[in-house]
Amino acid sequence: MRAAAFSELIGPDGVRIIEQPTPEPGPNEAIVDVGACSINRHDLWILEGDSAMVDTDALPFVSGLDVAGVVETVGGEVDTVAPGDRVVLCPNETCGRCRFCRDGPENRCEEFSMFHGGLAETARVDASRLISLPDAVDTTTAAALPTAYLTAQHMLRQAEVGAGDLVFIPGVTGGVGVASVQLADLVGARTVGTSSSGEKLDQLQALGLDHAVEATDPDEIKSAVEAIGTPDVVINHLGGDYTGVGLELLRRGGRMAVCGRTADSHSEIDIPDLFLGHKRVIGSTMGTQPELQRLVDLVATGDLSPEIEATYSLEETGAAFAAMQDRTAVGKLIVEP
Repeated sequence: MRAAAFSELIGPDGVRIIEQPTPEPGPNEAIVDVGACSINRHDLWILEGDSAMVDTDALPFVSGLDVAGVVETVGGEVDTVAPGDRVVLCPNETCGRCRFCRDGPENRCEEFSMFHGGLAETARVDASRLISLPDAVDTTTAAALPTAYLTAQHMLRQAEVGAGDLVFIPGVTGGVGVASVQLADLVGARTVGTSSSGEKLDQLQALGLDHAVEATDPDEIKSAVEAIGTPDVVINHLGGDYTGVGLELLRRGGRMAVCGRTADSHSEIDIPDLFLGHKRVIGSTMGTQPELQRLVDLVATGDLSPEIEATYSLEETGAAFAAMQDRTAVGKLIVEP
C-alpha cells in the first residue's frame, strides 16, 4: 500500500510517498480502507520537528489521526464492526487499566496517546475505537470531526458553556476555533473571535461568529473585547501572551479551557487576579468516544456541518501541510487517499 510518510522533519518538503506492506489485523483490530484523513497542527508539529513524540529514529513516520473509511477485514475476536461498514476512528489510545480508564473520562488516561497512521491507503486500528457512520454522513465530512471538533466539544463542556454565555476565542480561524464557534452557536452561546485576517473573519461570521476582532496585538485585543462585553469563557488553543489576556478579560468566576500552545508553550498570568477573581483554568486534551458519537449524530441530523476548506490526494499531502503552515485556510484540510 502507499502512504504519505514524513521522511525528514523539515516541514512540508519532508513528505514522501512510500510503499509499505498491507497490514493484517490482530485479534481485536480492523483494517480500514481510508477514504479520508484530515490533518491537524499536531501532525504539522511532528513534521516540523517540534514534537517530543517523534524523532528521526522513527522515520519514515506515517502520521494522520482522523481516519474515516470502509472496513476491509477484521480480527477473529471483533464483533462490533464488519467488512463493508463505513466508519470513523476515535483516535484516543488508552491503557485500559488506570482509574480514569475505569471511571472516566477516558481522555485523562495516565498513558493517554493518539493513533497515527491515517495518511495511507489502509490503516490498522483498534476495532473498538470505530464508530459506524449513518448514510447521511460521508467519510470526508466524518474525517473532519475527531481532533478539532472533538477537542472543541470537550472544552466547551469542561467550561460549562451554556445559552447566553459570551465565549472569547483568540485565533478563531484555526481548526479548534472554527469548531468552537459552530458548537457554541448550537447551545445558544455568543462568540467573539480574533484574527489578523478580515477576510477569514468574514468567513467565520458566516458560520456563526457574533463578534469579530481583526487584531493580534494583546493590548488591542483586550480593548476591543472589553468594548463588546465581559467573557464568561475563554477557549484558548494559543497559549503564550493570549493566556494572560484571556484571564484578564474573564468575568469573576469565569472559566478558561486550554488545549494548545500554537503561539507559545509558556504564559505569564496575574496570580492575584486569578484567585481574587475566582477564575478557573482548565487543561483539556481531545475528548471521549461518546462525545465523538454525539458529533456524528449532530452531522447526521443536519445540526452540524463541519467546515472543510479543501481536499487533497495522497500525493498532495505535502501541499496540504504547506497550506496549514501558511495559515491560508479556514476549516479542515483533508487528504483522500
